[in-house]
Amino acid sequence: MLIGIMSDTHDNLPAIRKAVEFFNERNVDLVIHAGDYVAPFVARELKKLKAPLKGVFGNNDGERKGLYEALGIYDELIELEADGMKIAVTHGTNEVLVKALAHSRLYDVVVVGHTHRYEIQEVGRTVLVNPGEVCGYVTGVKSVALLGTRKREVQILNLDSGELLGAMSL
Repeated sequence: MLIGIMSDTHDNLPAIRKAVEFFNERNVDLVIHAGDYVAPFVARELKKLKAPLKGVFGNNDGERKGLYEALGIYDELIELEADGMKIAVTHGTNEVLVKALAHSRLYDVVVVGHTHRYEIQEVGRTVLVNPGEVCGYVTGVKSVALLGTRKREVQILNLDSGELLGAMSL
């Protein structure tokens, strides 16, 4: 199974469109969004995904009712199981929660966003993944991640250049 991971889209429709095209071209089976969509109108682009979208709220998601109605987003923490891998997703504003999830030994992967900086970090037997920001507003780098459950590998890629920014085997 191939999972696309994104975060911090912040209403940047052209960047969201690029991320959706990237995931659709790679035939991902699922897309995870770690929050900060911002407004419900982003659903216009996100609904073009060929794969199901699962996600959480971020600290900048003020119109939660609208995001729920448009995309089915309803929580700040979700658990997923994909191909036998246990995945926790939260935006990452609560660092205590992120550390607890990563150290709990309950998850193979913990997905966060919030910092706008891409990162793959090993925490015991858990891999902590921040795909960076799709919007490109803070770092200037529009990035997403791919999680291959069969190959047990995470890659972070630059949406503009396709450059591999980081990778780790699980």
